[in-house]
Amino acid sequence: MGGVVTASVRAAYAGFAAFGALWGVWGALLPSVREQAGLSHGQLGTALLFIGAGALPAMLLTGPAVDRWEHRVTALLQVALGGTGVVVAVTGHGFVSLCVGLGLLGAVSGAADVANNAAAASAEQASGHPVIARAHGVFSASVVVTSLIGGALRGVDAAVAVPFLLATAAGGAAGLITLAATRTFAAAGVRGLQPAPRPRTRRRPLSTLRLLPLLVAGGLVALAFAVENAHQSWSAVYLGDVLSAGPAVAAAGPAVFAGVVALARFAVATLTHRHALAVLIAGALTAALGTAVVAAAANVAIALTGLGLAAAGTAVLQPTVLGLVARRVDETARGRATAVVTTVAYLGFLAGPVYVGQWAGAVGLPGAMLAVAAVAVVLALLTWPAVRLITRTPAAEVEPVGRR
Repeated sequence: MGGVVTASVRAAYAGFAAFGALWGVWGALLPSVREQAGLSHGQLGTALLFIGAGALPAMLLTGPAVDRWEHRVTALLQVALGGTGVVVAVTGHGFVSLCVGLGLLGAVSGAADVANNAAAASAEQASGHPVIARAHGVFSASVVVTSLIGGALRGVDAAVAVPFLLATAAGGAAGLITLAATRTFAAAGVRGLQPAPRPRTRRRPLSTLRLLPLLVAGGLVALAFAVENAHQSWSAVYLGDVLSAGPAVAAAGPAVFAGVVALARFAVATLTHRHALAVLIAGALTAALGTAVVAAAANVAIALTGLGLAAAGTAVLQPTVLGLVARRVDETARGRATAVVTTVAYLGFLAGPVYVGQWAGAVGLPGAMLAVAAVAVVLALLTWPAVRLITRTPAAEVEPVGRR
């Protein structure tokens, strides 16, 4: 059975590596995408809205699909990830075409987000190790590598589609690893990515989940996502437009952010289990401080320092909340519960870049960063009552067959 557990963990890490490859390339190439489409800051902020618009319905559909067809769905979505980036790069030559492409990108990436997080939660429950935090660390490390590669290719004027081909290759490899793992599980007579033996259960519909703790958890992650994705999506633009950094240096913004996130997630993975409340509050306050430093920065070095602080703070937020939920969900409801949390959380992923774009149009990018810092402060204030509710209420119950 140990080999099955190892396969589940390996598949979870591979999925997040592919996910990070896509978004690392995206962060580095966002200035090029904007230039190719000929958009202003405000128009870009509006176009980014379509990522969330595509993601939200796809995420809600993915949870039940994972519960029914297990992680064969996950493998398919991993293969599709990089190809959607290529579609955006090839077709995004105007506002309308970019919005359509971003809607497709959002649908595929949102579905993959649900599937990958469900896989990581299953592997964490099976192994007893903090797989979620480490998988998110793998995601961030992948973002670092692909951001740097994307920035280098942008610096030599490579076509926008070329870096996305790297994400396509990463997604294909992850899909093959996950598919091979599902076959290993089937041969061992186990379900999904969770090899622990369980009694037969009767499936119950989404309405039987305890939605309140899931919605609250999703709300916390949404605020964390708003801060994290504000920096990940806009840091290259900020360094270039506000501090006059060149293309390669500007690409260092998302790379530095993701690099610190990766290190922080690996470093504090065990603390997310033992001291969740303290980790969340400290993380939110650190993110607020770092974002304020970015807003006040007079040069690239200070801005990168602020980005590092913001990254260290946001790094621990999402994995900690997801870990709290994972320990309170039965395996047969894993996909649906994950879909609820991540769908609500994606509202923050959607709102963060748009929030920056709208504030930037009104008061400039430095003022927009102060508005992001305010979001992190609000998150710190809401953490204690939210965690109390999540930890006192089971997220889902599944009734064993033959019992009432």
